[in-house]
Amino acid sequence: MTQLLLGIAPQWVPTLDNFVIGRNLELHAALRHALSSSGGERGIYLWGEADSGKSHMLQAVVERAKANGQSAIYCGGAVPEAAQVVAVDDVETLDASAQIELFALYNRLRESGGMLLVSGNLAPAHLNLRDDLRTRLGWGLVYQVHGLNDEEKSQALQRHAQARGFELPIEVTQYLLRHGRRDLPYLLGILDELDAHCLRLKKRAATVPLLKEIMNVE
Repeated sequence: MTQLLLGIAPQWVPTLDNFVIGRNLELHAALRHALSSSGGERGIYLWGEADSGKSHMLQAVVERAKANGQSAIYCGGAVPEAAQVVAVDDVETLDASAQIELFALYNRLRESGGMLLVSGNLAPAHLNLRDDLRTRLGWGLVYQVHGLNDEEKSQALQRHAQARGFELPIEVTQYLLRHGRRDLPYLLGILDELDAHCLRLKKRAATVPLLKEIMNVE
């Protein structure tokens, strides 16, 4: 029996193009504009619930910046070295010394014209951080990242299947949304494994029983 390794499929990289926008149209446009312009606000703070897409957005910006020839770095729950574009995920997990480092990094990037993106689980005013850091995070652009509802996730799964060239029956999508993990990278990884399994079985159609086999569900 083939079992999926829980996580993002190896060939799947978070980008601005494969982010399913949903109710985040303004945020998506703001990030694209920030990457294409050297002017405007260079500090952006994203907040929202777990699996809402914050990490995807931060990693996507770093990937796009690198593609544009800029130095860029992403780090979760820690403060990395300075670059032209720096993304710090899960700011609420930073300890006291890391908060001091992030405050200093904020000031350095602001002076140099670099871009700093930070994400957290709460709006800046409600974060349990140093007062000076919390204030700085609220100075720039602040966006709440809205997670996808089931209809939007279903649309995303259908588009992903179409891009890979296989038909995804609605009952398979519905089963996956009911019984799989809720985060989109996991769901897309399941589809990639389902597609690969169908190909190994000589174009066998995607079905709920086959999906159960991949998910190791009785």
